[in-house]
Amino acid sequence: MIQLKSIDLFAGIGGIRLGFDQAFGDCSDTVFISEWDEKAQQTYRANFPGSVEISGDITQIDEKVIPSFDICLAGFPCQAFSLAGAKKGFSDDYKGMSRGTLFFDVARICAHHKPKVIFCENVKGLAGHDKGRTFDIIKGTLTEIGYTVHTSVLNSKDYGVPQNRERIYIVAFRNDIDSSGFKFPLSTDSSKRIRDIIEEQPVPAKYYLSEVYVETLRRHRARHEAKGHGFGYEIREWDDVAGAIVCGGMGKERNLLIDKRQTDLTPMTKIKGKINTEGIRKMTPREWARLQGYPDTFSFAVADVHLYKQLGNSVSVPVIKAIAEIVKTVLINHDQGIS
Repeated sequence: MIQLKSIDLFAGIGGIRLGFDQAFGDCSDTVFISEWDEKAQQTYRANFPGSVEISGDITQIDEKVIPSFDICLAGFPCQAFSLAGAKKGFSDDYKGMSRGTLFFDVARICAHHKPKVIFCENVKGLAGHDKGRTFDIIKGTLTEIGYTVHTSVLNSKDYGVPQNRERIYIVAFRNDIDSSGFKFPLSTDSSKRIRDIIEEQPVPAKYYLSEVYVETLRRHRARHEAKGHGFGYEIREWDDVAGAIVCGGMGKERNLLIDKRQTDLTPMTKIKGKINTEGIRKMTPREWARLQGYPDTFSFAVADVHLYKQLGNSVSVPVIKAIAEIVKTVLINHDQGIS
């Protein structure tokens, strides 16, 4: 059995790695991890004990000190390309770090090590940014360093999780590997609904909105509707699919639920007014984790406020696994010994 070595760049809480680990099993060994957010590092360590030490800012790491590897996993930051952001692309700058150009750190590292596969995930808006020029540069760069590039937009709701989340996936095989048979996976399961990820027991009162907050959301929505905008909170039916969860802004408010199972509405935190009696609550971090396809064994090592950010920034694990299984098949055909 051949042992393939992977690196996990912009690792977040390890969602891409988890999907590949599920597909490759004992065939894969992660030899390098990079993630600059300390809270994400905490969650990552809690779920991948025994991993190599997590490195920080990838822009400060010389590619030569990274161990050799076969698979590059890189969920490079999407904020520079998101439809919800300023869409500055390669010119985007944040805290002195150009998020748009972080892709070029992926290219820099892979140009040196020449792995068999480069896997990237990003927001759907990447493909259309700057009239397609940004995406053309990304694909052209991968081609220039010796890779055959495959791309597709897939929706998480087609892969066993009830979340309407479109993301673009890039799979690049080194040119000496015949990837002509590679095809992105077709839908595996589009039957799941929100009720499939709901907490089994009544959730604590802290997840229920105050009457004051509910009224604020309603006024906010009314203002936008009066201007012809569609922006505002949204209550989801249990037999519906969730909207895409995101790390901030209206992320939680776009996926509210009516859940009247909790009868003790005594506030657990300091709030304005009383808890609403309509049963309006936000989803819990565990429900968000299930929307992303994380198993219930996935550990939460930080406070809720950080978990919402981390899970909103993360990937849908079942989609990653479905793609990784096809990547594995291509590698099997190229180099017998992986089983």
